[in-house]
Amino acid sequence: MDFKQVQQSFIDYIRDPQKPVPSGVPLERMQVYRELFFNNVMGFVSNAFPVLKSLYSDSQWQALVQAFFSQHDCKSPIFIDIAGEFLQFLQFEYSPAESDPPFMLELAHYEWLELRVATAQQLDQQERLSSADILQRYLCLAATASVAQYQYPVQQIRQDYRPTTPLPQPVFFCLYQDEAGEVGFLQLTPLSAQVLGYLAEQKQSRLDDILNWLQGIYPQMQPELLTQGCIQLLEQLAVKGIVRGI
Repeated sequence: MDFKQVQQSFIDYIRDPQKPVPSGVPLERMQVYRELFFNNVMGFVSNAFPVLKSLYSDSQWQALVQAFFSQHDCKSPIFIDIAGEFLQFLQFEYSPAESDPPFMLELAHYEWLELRVATAQQLDQQERLSSADILQRYLCLAATASVAQYQYPVQQIRQDYRPTTPLPQPVFFCLYQDEAGEVGFLQLTPLSAQVLGYLAEQKQSRLDDILNWLQGIYPQMQPELLTQGCIQLLEQLAVKGIVRGI
């Protein structure tokens, strides 16, 4: 057996202890190696998804993380990247079990998004806005903010509240870093979510462009009222640092 084969058999056993132990390596040593690797990943995933973890028994959670550990090919050892890859595993590679709640994917995405926003770095070229700036400058969604839509009330889910059916209407959230660097949560109206989604898609846009776009979506609204409401919304979001200027 050449070095690459030995290396692959080592990796195979680390990921799945049901695989054969590499030739010439004591079982006890391989068990120690595997426990170190698995416990490291278990710690990362558990810390990134504390609410999701709380909904499972210890054995169920260990089985879920073991499935991720053995089946998914992680590309990075970095904490935030492992959390993202666990989410990808749940979304695209994992077949839900009876013990998995129906909101599993949405809750996992919500917790991952909170982690992503918490670790995001603000861009120097994105500046705080005054009311006058909103009328004159290019506007953008802050690099430390993200918008999401969910069918379940993910912000309320906990051990003693596990909804079994989706909400009649989706809920919209903006997660953002406040001035202290803490993650803030803002529930949005559909119009607010549309404006922030537009800014995220366009990367940067002037107020007139936003208003023209909104007028096409809401032709029944009087232009004066739409303009007034949009400016007021942008001012509120600018105060929180969610909308910034370029």
